[in-house]
Amino acid sequence: MIAHTQYRLAPADLELILAMVRGGSLAGAARHLQVDASTVFRALQRLEKKIGQQLFQRSRNGYLPSEQALALAQHGERMEAELDAARTAIAQDAAEVSGLVRLTTTDSIMSDLLLPALGRISARHPALEFELTASNQLANLGRREADIAVRPTRNPPEHLVGRRLGSLRYAVYAATSYLRQHPASADLGQHIWIATDDLMPEHPAVRWRQKFLPRVRPRYRCNTILGVAQAVQAGLGVGVFPCFMARAFNGLVPLSPPLPACEVDLWLLTHPESRHLRRISLMLSELAEEIVLE
Repeated sequence: MIAHTQYRLAPADLELILAMVRGGSLAGAARHLQVDASTVFRALQRLEKKIGQQLFQRSRNGYLPSEQALALAQHGERMEAELDAARTAIAQDAAEVSGLVRLTTTDSIMSDLLLPALGRISARHPALEFELTASNQLANLGRREADIAVRPTRNPPEHLVGRRLGSLRYAVYAATSYLRQHPASADLGQHIWIATDDLMPEHPAVRWRQKFLPRVRPRYRCNTILGVAQAVQAGLGVGVFPCFMARAFNGLVPLSPPLPACEVDLWLLTHPESRHLRRISLMLSELAEEIVLE
């Protein structure tokens, strides 16, 4: 095995490591590099042999980067940022920003806040491309599963940088069709409930109902807040979801004022190294302007 001091890393090596960290697998890295997975596998084997150490550990969750791989990926990101700046400097239209921006958020924020904002942003920046992921789990930005996360949280991760967009307020809602059959009552515990209990047990809406309406057992359970809102609109029962979502549905009636115990901040989050990329910096600024909660 060749000692690591005898090998000089090349830009292509950093590009390979960065693609593996971002992709999390051979197939994921291959998509980033626009080659096939077998080419990535052979290149990674050659690189690990040359430097004399294993950079990625294969597991059932994909290829997990070592501390050394993560450190090298950061150098790769700085190289990428410098190349991005250089390309911009020689571009005929320096004002045009291009490239892929990967965004992750929850399904409710995706449908009611992010997609309308992207429509306006993409019209202004036609050379940008977008990859969207809706999930209730925060993507691992440290492993570059996404470039930007738009997330409701009271405690954003310390290893990320971001910007607070405002507060999400929640209330109890019902559809007018439901209320025709079940008149509004001051006792919310008398209603048929729709919730995410077993599937999102830590959600503020679930914790609020379990604290203030401990005897209520939901008749309907959904795995997303958007699902709760859609079931409420269908007249199946009552549920708690963000006030901004109620604007997108017809025929909803609030049965409570905004619930202070459910209020949570909405954040734009990214990795410290990613924010220096021009397309990421631009998107952070644009999203902060376009996403309006009130």
